[in-house]
Amino acid sequence: MKSFEVNFDGLVGPTHNYGGLSFGNVASQSNSQQASNPKEAALQGLEKMKALMDMGFVQGVLAPQERPDVAALRSVGFGGSDAQVIERAAKEAMPLLVASCSASSMWVANAATVSPSADTADGRVHFTAANLNCKFHRSIEHPTTSRVLGAMFADQDHFAHHAALPAVAQFGDEGAANHTRFCRDYGEAGVEFFVYGRSAFDSRYPAPQKYPARQTLEASQAVARLHGLSDEGVVFAQQNPAVIDQGVFHNDVIAVGNGELLFHHQDAFLNTEQTLAELHGKMAARGANFQSISVPRDQVAVEDAVRSYLFNSQLLTRANGSMLLIVPEECRANPRVWQYLQGLIASAGPIAEVKVFDLKQSMQNGGGPACLRLRVALNEKELSAVNPGVIMTPALYETLTQWVSKHYRDALRENDLADPQLLIECRTALDELTHILNLGSVYPFQIN
Repeated sequence: MKSFEVNFDGLVGPTHNYGGLSFGNVASQSNSQQASNPKEAALQGLEKMKALMDMGFVQGVLAPQERPDVAALRSVGFGGSDAQVIERAAKEAMPLLVASCSASSMWVANAATVSPSADTADGRVHFTAANLNCKFHRSIEHPTTSRVLGAMFADQDHFAHHAALPAVAQFGDEGAANHTRFCRDYGEAGVEFFVYGRSAFDSRYPAPQKYPARQTLEASQAVARLHGLSDEGVVFAQQNPAVIDQGVFHNDVIAVGNGELLFHHQDAFLNTEQTLAELHGKMAARGANFQSISVPRDQVAVEDAVRSYLFNSQLLTRANGSMLLIVPEECRANPRVWQYLQGLIASAGPIAEVKVFDLKQSMQNGGGPACLRLRVALNEKELSAVNPGVIMTPALYETLTQWVSKHYRDALRENDLADPQLLIECRTALDELTHILNLGSVYPFQIN
């Protein structure tokens, strides 16, 4: 039975703005308070989805969240009608209003961790929604994320869903941004690679000093247990604390993997030789030939990797077995990164081609191609059990393009977030979207 790795890209929400909410994310902080363009952001994301579909990849879409999150504002003491809640928050606690309007759910690499059926004890695809408890604006996502994923992957014979881990710092979980799966074939048992920034309970593990380590070892271990993964099928590795302090807030900012290949920076991991040896050994036991490409720091500095998002790229296996690297335009704009990539392609290694996409609106807020997608490995039966409304087709692309053009603003500044009409616009758009994607009632305003 044939298997696929399906990329489900996050659809950028109508309230996409540059609130500078993510401490430790260089792009998010450096572009704070600039005017954003939600319409352009959503269309840029859709263009990437269509391009991958046109290249023959199975491509899906993951819906955005209701914003502003009035319920979150009510939970911290703002009362009255929805309009009054927004008005009062704008006057008394603008940072909270900005956080409640964040469109960060578009970075669905943080939505959940996914283990395919070939790896799990019960032979189902397992999803655990990420609690994202390090940042308030992201910690409010997982209830809606769980409902949306449940509407997309509803067949309990094939799919198992787990609630987010306890929302405390010891179980800080950032989802697939710190998780990669290696395998010989997507339908065969693989090795799941969990990267963490710190240990919550063991002080012997080093930790960054400037920026927070968002993923804990304990969270990664808990997800592996929930998914029924075997010891032979997992590797836990610690991220280098020094690179976290340089703005590498997730592993997917410094490494990306696919199939039998890990593409990473020389300084990505704390114990690189040990990590690679364990991956190689466990992959060999699966009959796979693990390879790694280490990018030397003297060719691409960590700073260049962070600013260009070289590693926040998509590494895709094409029909002929060669690999394609999807990178943002910022990689071409960085002379050192672009020179490295040209040499990489000329080396005739496993990465045969690089394609560049304009994702400026997302990039300015700190999310590249890898942030925008959640990877789900599925066999033919499982793919046929997925809600067909969320699988990209030429017709769906046209419908979503028209939907964005109809509902989205082309400029959004901080003071616009205080406009109660924005909430009405967002709810109107999302209500229509649930019909387009056949999701049913997944948003609080539809349920309550």
